[in-house]
Amino acid sequence: MEYSACAGINSFITAMTTVSPYFDDLRCQPEVINPPQNEDCTDIGEHLNEPAQLTTKPNVTVSSSVRELLECPVCLNAMYPPIHQCSNGHTLCSGCKPRVHNRCPTCRHELGNIRCLALEKVAASLELPCKYQSFGCIGIIPYYSKLKHESQCSFRPYNCPYAGSECTVIGDIPYLVAHLKDDHKVDMHVGSTFNHRYVKSNPHEVENATWMLTVFSCFGQYFCLHFEAFQLGMAPVYIAFLRFMGDDETAKNFSYSLEVGGNGRKMIWQGVPRSIRDSHRKVRDSFDGLIIQRNMALFFSGGDRKELKLRVTGRIWKEQ
Repeated sequence: MEYSACAGINSFITAMTTVSPYFDDLRCQPEVINPPQNEDCTDIGEHLNEPAQLTTKPNVTVSSSVRELLECPVCLNAMYPPIHQCSNGHTLCSGCKPRVHNRCPTCRHELGNIRCLALEKVAASLELPCKYQSFGCIGIIPYYSKLKHESQCSFRPYNCPYAGSECTVIGDIPYLVAHLKDDHKVDMHVGSTFNHRYVKSNPHEVENATWMLTVFSCFGQYFCLHFEAFQLGMAPVYIAFLRFMGDDETAKNFSYSLEVGGNGRKMIWQGVPRSIRDSHRKVRDSFDGLIIQRNMALFFSGGDRKELKLRVTGRIWKEQ
């Protein structure tokens, strides 16, 4: 038995008319819009450009049947205006309409330019919990603001900051710290200063190899110190930089310095740690760190310049 959006909406409206006059005139009669311009239409673009509204209303629930009505049968994602429907009332999102060659995926009827305004209005009346509720977000967000809120939600999980592999693990900071220690065997240090020596027997082998990630715990926060070799055009270079395990705004409360040298010379870098919201590659490719050309690195190493021996020192401090 086919279940159309119209039938579902009418059931929803019947239940809601006893508590809200807003639904008195809401019906799901197919309306042909060509071109699709109507004062009653809701434009999702307007909502995405506005600040995401956030309220905290406990015990707000939306029935699963209403959520199913707003789920595209093709991509299974939530639908946003324009929501299309066939003459039998079956709906799908605008992104999937070209994919089905203008044919309803449920009954195979031609879709045309019919827009389900009633379903769009039902969606506009809904408020839903953030999908990161399990990570601590208690906000209840209007349906059309939900995507924008979730893209910026401060509770959204972080990606694993380990750069040596394409790790797909996500989680909050305590979870990722344990993950780095247990699964990636990353060295953990307590303190705000560091003094590391990097040795490589064949410095001519670069091949974008990540050499080391070290995690530092200080000021009640965690920081990731990266040191690696990569190819910059035709020239191999080494880079060291610090990332903050938290959001960008909190990262701006800290600064760090790095120093490398030898043979009576030294290079110093000072900067602000980048949040791990920015990927390792993004930070590296923006050259936001201490960059050492290979010839300079070998000069700092001393000896016969055939082995890389770099000592990188530095410290982290909190800005007042």
